[in-house]
Amino acid sequence: MPTSKFATATVSAPPRITILAPSLPSADDLLPYLRRIDAVRTYTNWGPLTDEFEARIAAAIGCPRGCVISASSGTAALAAALLATAGAGGMRSTAMVPDFTFVATALAAEMAGFRPFIADVDPLTWTLQPTALDVPRVGDGLGMIVPVAPYGRAVAQASWLEMRQRCGLPVVIDGGASFESILDHPELFLGAIPVALSFHATKSFSTGEGGCVVTTDARLARRVREALNFGFYGSRNCVRASLNGKMSEYHAAVGLASLDTWPVKRAALERVALEYRQRLQHLDLERRLTTTPLVCSSYILFECVSADEARRVSEGLEAAAIESRFWYGRGLHSHDHFLSAPRGPVPCTTDLADRLVALPVSPDLPAAAVDRVTSALALAVRQPARG
Repeated sequence: MPTSKFATATVSAPPRITILAPSLPSADDLLPYLRRIDAVRTYTNWGPLTDEFEARIAAAIGCPRGCVISASSGTAALAAALLATAGAGGMRSTAMVPDFTFVATALAAEMAGFRPFIADVDPLTWTLQPTALDVPRVGDGLGMIVPVAPYGRAVAQASWLEMRQRCGLPVVIDGGASFESILDHPELFLGAIPVALSFHATKSFSTGEGGCVVTTDARLARRVREALNFGFYGSRNCVRASLNGKMSEYHAAVGLASLDTWPVKRAALERVALEYRQRLQHLDLERRLTTTPLVCSSYILFECVSADEARRVSEGLEAAAIESRFWYGRGLHSHDHFLSAPRGPVPCTTDLADRLVALPVSPDLPAAAVDRVTSALALAVRQPARG
């Protein structure tokens, strides 16, 4: 057969846009800190870099140096805060946790000896509300309440301090990704109630893996440090239920280098959020978007009107080679491990978890990628619902 004079066009598929492309300090940024580790040959047990990291975090959020206790992960930080606040779960061994959270909240409660009681959240704030808690429903076994900052939507201290005094129940806040809100408004979000923060790679500020506990209660801060260090403090005598949750010097090095470049990274993430808002405003969908400063800047969240629309959005984005995510699944109660956990009715979580779709974000996400995401999103929203 004769060869056609018309060349066959090759159409390449668009590159896939991932839900999150973390950005941590480069090898060059880390090198000065790594050389300090080599010189001192201290690698863990709260060495000089970890001490400096804690001091710089404390200075950034405007609290005394001893109020920040670094940890190997956000989960370890939360478990240690629970142990330091109420001791290991015993006769009063139930910890109330919200259904709308990542599983680490409830797993940390179990690590501290508590059995999770799963409670619903407020549909507007996505959090436990102290004025709406049905404490008698849980019963005499309730020994702890763990409010969560969903997606870094920070939890204010004042109402929980009042609830703690009124009910006599210990409170520990799982602050998760709320570092930015605490940095901007420590007067609202820091206090005597300990706040556990995560510095995981998926968070805007990160040590790769790590976390910390922040509290203005100096005696509680010491107990947290004991709880992260085999119950030791100044001796090799174990004085309390505890774990091994100390941050290593290598992760502290990442944290220090991250602090060096933090303003630049935060500005880059805020630029991405602004581009999403501008494009969705043009498409008359901005009112459904939740971004920084309400949540951590590593999250771009789109609230669908129904579970069916959320499914269409998720499928439409996937068809366009764009990854999306339901970060909390269908709620804590839907995970196999927690199917038998006691809980109250959770209609708000069930509704919200089915409708809140996370969109791609990274500090270097190009404007063209935001265009692709928002165009595919708008197309999916305009598709008719299935009958």
